[in-house]
Amino acid sequence: MNRFATLAALLTLFWVKGAAATVILQYHHVSEDTPASTSVTPAQFREQMTYLADNGFTVVPLQAVIDAMGKGEALPPKSVAITFDDGYQNVADNAHPVLKAHGFPYTLFVAIEPIERNYARMMNWDTLRRLSAEGAVIANHSWGHEHLIRRLEGEDEARWLDRIQANLERTEAAIEKELGYSVRQLAYPYGEFNDALRARLQRMGYVGIGQHSGAAGPYSSLTAIPRFPVAGPYADMEALKVKLHSLNMPVVALEGEESELRNRPRPTLTVTLEGEDLRRKTMMCYIQGQGAKAPTWVDEHRFTIQADLPLPAGRSRYNCTAPSRSSGGYYWFSQPWVQPRADGSWPKE
Repeated sequence: MNRFATLAALLTLFWVKGAAATVILQYHHVSEDTPASTSVTPAQFREQMTYLADNGFTVVPLQAVIDAMGKGEALPPKSVAITFDDGYQNVADNAHPVLKAHGFPYTLFVAIEPIERNYARMMNWDTLRRLSAEGAVIANHSWGHEHLIRRLEGEDEARWLDRIQANLERTEAAIEKELGYSVRQLAYPYGEFNDALRARLQRMGYVGIGQHSGAAGPYSSLTAIPRFPVAGPYADMEALKVKLHSLNMPVVALEGEESELRNRPRPTLTVTLEGEDLRRKTMMCYIQGQGAKAPTWVDEHRFTIQADLPLPAGRSRYNCTAPSRSSGGYYWFSQPWVQPRADGSWPKE
């Protein structure tokens, strides 16, 4: 093989690994009378699923995405996985029939306490069994939809981690008892996690799924899998089309990525990339609440990004995107942050 053929082969291998990606969609409500910030209407949902069916997308089980990531591989382009958080009854009423008609698999992450207490808006076990029999996979969203990174008063790290592990194991046991299987997938409530929680999840043999945007693929971490939230302003069909063609940012190293911010009001994130397909000069990062900012490039493959102003208490993100040289898509990477108040307390939500 001559050197030009070798180069072409290497570029092809990079494209297969880096450019091909799976977009994971995250929904909460499918309803016209629930909070807009976490809802799509039934009409919007039908339109979105029809678009996937009519435009060459392949809807795959979330487990297929996880299996490919674990092998360092990518699924074929235009692969999509569909997920729902919380287990609202309107998903069973308004989304499931559409998904069933298209033959689309999906994953539903549920907290157990609302089910056990028979909350009116939530599905019950009979409904979950029916959906599971008709193509849904039911997975872990903690026992009571807790803020998992928050410690109790006087609780040290070891006791906190043991408490969270017990919470997740109790949840998983309930799902297995009622539905007969356990997939060991956790969708972090509120999308909140930190390094210690991620390490404990890995030790337990779980994967962790967040709420930070970006395409999933070989460069994603199995304890911080990105999803694109679809609700409110993010439910717009034209905006969603761009995300459906997004690419897995080829991140090979991160510095400063600890999501839980303590005494770091303006966190600096250093990102190392590989490959040549990304147009680095046109990369732009968006700091939640502060607008767009160009990153600072340290060298050909490494950049840093830092907020100009302190991040507020609660949840924030840095989102970075850059166009591909070989396709019309955008590489997309998101780093979530969780900030306590100055006195160490947490916002209510």
